[in-house]
Amino acid sequence: MKLPANQVKRFLANPDATRPAMLLHGIDAARVATARGILVAALTGPDAAQDLRLDRIAPSDLRREPALLIDALKARGFFPGPRAVIVEDATDTAARIVADSLADWAEGDATLIVTAGTLRPASPLRKLFETSARAICIPIYADPPTREDIEAEASRAGLARIDPEAMQALLALGRELEPGDLSQTLTKLALYTLGDPDPASVADIEAIAPLTIEAELDAAIRGVAEGRASEVARQLQRLAAQGTSPVALCSGVARHFRLVHAAACDAGGPEHWAESARVFGPRRDQIIRQARHWGMDRLESALAITLDTDLALRSPRPLPAHALVERACIRIAMLCPR
Repeated sequence: MKLPANQVKRFLANPDATRPAMLLHGIDAARVATARGILVAALTGPDAAQDLRLDRIAPSDLRREPALLIDALKARGFFPGPRAVIVEDATDTAARIVADSLADWAEGDATLIVTAGTLRPASPLRKLFETSARAICIPIYADPPTREDIEAEASRAGLARIDPEAMQALLALGRELEPGDLSQTLTKLALYTLGDPDPASVADIEAIAPLTIEAELDAAIRGVAEGRASEVARQLQRLAAQGTSPVALCSGVARHFRLVHAAACDAGGPEHWAESARVFGPRRDQIIRQARHWGMDRLESALAITLDTDLALRSPRPLPAHALVERACIRIAMLCPR
């Protein structure tokens, strides 16, 4: 059975324990891992690992010894309570082994939880779970967290109150961070505001937000948009040394200037655009200021440079990619009005 997308979160929090097996698959490994953690905790309780009620089998071990799976499902633990067997990063080669184990599954056996990456519709492993009357297939989509997701995660972290502007900042942060990083950020925010009678604010978030490569990329983009051409090359070289790809750099600059261009084009002015696009916090002020400062002609020239650079990066010709992006960013920075 394939679980509909609108039922995934509800099922993960309150799964059907009578199901013998569940497959979680999706393009974002971090989101799949987070979903698996929620599902396992709901099925077996928080102390399953300490009580030895949780077994993990690597796909490589399963290929060498297929009987490991059915043995783990049939085993009986020393401590009472529901058991689960996890097979992570499974591929289609595990489909036959999983099918044989499901055929032998009986009441009282452990629940099988399989995780996988992207599985095409014709995937044998995916079809096994989708067409089964008892097993269930759970697609995990790479959608940014909603307000309800953040509120639920904040509640788990012990964060009771968040002011409206801070919530908008968290929603924006959720579009940039991995789910695990966002969860850690909310936990840190709860500890940072512990004992404070006021709701968590944007200033609190800025004080504890993780300094990631994305944050450094934002700083480099801000340098380009503010015309600091002398700093741009050094910032981009540092990002390149950390493994940031030229395409990611170019895409980040293009995305930022599209937002500034949209703000400049809005008939009601940049403030109206920011409110309708639900952009809050310091980023809102930056975009509004840059939309007023650059002007339409310069913004369109900057977008043309990013488009030309992106096309060059994607061409089959061997090109010095980082040098192309660095040159484009410096050219854009020099367009900024003094």
